[in-house]
Amino acid sequence: MNNENMNIDKINSFQKQQNKEEMKKQIITFVLMIAFTVVAFAVVASGLEAIYAVPLILILAVVQVGFQFYYFMHMKDEGHEVPAALIYGGIWVAILVALTMTTIIWW
Repeated sequence: MNNENMNIDKINSFQKQQNKEEMKKQIITFVLMIAFTVVAFAVVASGLEAIYAVPLILILAVVQVGFQFYYFMHMKDEGHEVPAALIYGGIWVAILVALTMTTIIWW
């Protein structure tokens, strides 16, 4: 009985440590996303030329979307393979449609 309680305490301690690490990662990710948003606003407010501002803002947006999927939509966790495949498939289709429309318009 005592050995069983020790095992449960070890499991609980391990789970608490895992939760603490996960919360730390989510807070860091959240702060980074806020920083990226502030940088994007600063780029727009600075009056930087559009040829430089637009690609920078798009890169920041793509990184933020990646953080959102990976950390806040739990795509890194096991058991989320099907939703992840559907989301990434949808992104791939959107890219293909954008490239197709760009080609049709510019050709």
